[in-house]
Amino acid sequence: MSNLIIGLTGGVASGKSELTRRFEALGVHVADADVVAREVVEPGQPALAAIVREFGPGVLQPDGRLDRRQLRERIFADPAARRTLEAITHPAIRAALETQCRRAPSPYAIAAIPLLAEAGGRVGYPWLDRILVVDAPEAVQHARLMRRDGVDEALAGRMIAAQASRQERLALADDLVVNDGEPSHLDAMVAELHAGYSALAGAASPDGNADLLRP
Repeated sequence: MSNLIIGLTGGVASGKSELTRRFEALGVHVADADVVAREVVEPGQPALAAIVREFGPGVLQPDGRLDRRQLRERIFADPAARRTLEAITHPAIRAALETQCRRAPSPYAIAAIPLLAEAGGRVGYPWLDRILVVDAPEAVQHARLMRRDGVDEALAGRMIAAQASRQERLALADDLVVNDGEPSHLDAMVAELHAGYSALAGAASPDGNADLLRP
């Protein structure tokens, strides 16, 4: 069972996946909010039924699964619709993430939460011991989005604007990784963070000194 839970967040296309892959390679359990978010809207789940009630059956594919692309375009064009969707899905996602992290076999666990700032930060996730923010300049995010997702310039801009600002995310950070270059430069930073988090997890054990967790 993990003694320490790290929240990892960052803007769209900032490099969260690059970081989580490196932590996983070091044996750290990562509970991914994006994965959990897909699971809670599978057919038969209460969250999917609530989404259909709010947005109509047009958000479903012929096989009864959620049409993610169609819904994504709707919520990025309408902030009120985005807030409605988050109110449906976030409680279920939070509960599943905490359960996974507390049951993780590694000394510390990471909860990868892209919308941490939007979901209330520490207030919404009071069980996080530290928050790690991965940051990238907006121009870098924009270029990565267009290349990665095949979206046009206008939609990429709306996707970035729909999220919390860089300043709001940075205000949450206990730890910061700036990802504005090649992915390989992340290796040393992740190794340093891993060493620090492992030490903190040991300090948080029954035989350790939990005061070391304070930022």
